[in-house]
Amino acid sequence: MFLLPVDPTGDVNFREVLEEIGRARMPFGKFGPKDFPPQGVPIEDLPVEYLAWFKLHGFPKGRLGQLLEMVYEVKACGMDQVFNPHRRARGGRTPLKPGVSPAPPNRSAG
Repeated sequence: MFLLPVDPTGDVNFREVLEEIGRARMPFGKFGPKDFPPQGVPIEDLPVEYLAWFKLHGFPKGRLGQLLEMVYEVKACGMDQVFNPHRRARGGRTPLKPGVSPAPPNRSAG
């Protein structure tokens, strides 16, 4: 179970959670700093299949595990686009294959 920040009125602050997720990087494993220097892949860009492995075998302890679980739940229900503002702010989705540049942000007229 994960803990969500609550403001003084008792309401959950989802904006704060999304900002925390947007700052978090994968610190270990195949998406960690060794293969994706210098900080690892932003957790919001991890493949849902990778996160599903943690769902089956257990998320890491602590805040990282809580954030990974939240990202998994968002992606599993098809709401991945909630992370797009953070992705646009840093130049797009992180490429998960070496030598691939991120796709340019979608700037289509709306």
